Amino acid sequence: MTGIYTVGTATETEAAARDLARSAVEGRFAASAQVIGPVTSAFWHLGEFGMGTEWRVLMSTTRERYPDLEAHLVQVHPWDNPEITATELAAGSARYCEWVRQAVAG
Repeated sequence: MTGIYTVGTATETEAAARDLARSAVEGRFAASAQVIGPVTSAFWHLGEFGMGTEWRVLMSTTRERYPDLEAHLVQVHPWDNPEITATELAAGSARYCEWVRQAVAG
């Protein structure tokens, strides 16, 4: 494993997704962020089935910075209980992984 994480969340609007991406990267919680959408989501919320349009935000960070990124997203996310997930990269180019480490180190 690389120690590099891809972290995902979603929001209801493109503007909110852009704000999350910007604040995560500017705060050096993430090395980069991509806003993807719109996407259609199916979900359970408050005991009811729903479908809606969302915007995905994918961010790159390190294992060490993930707790700070998660705390930041919980604090600034417009939803009370946002989906925040992290997947560790099984492999990645050495130069890319080093760039992520340096970018979040400040």
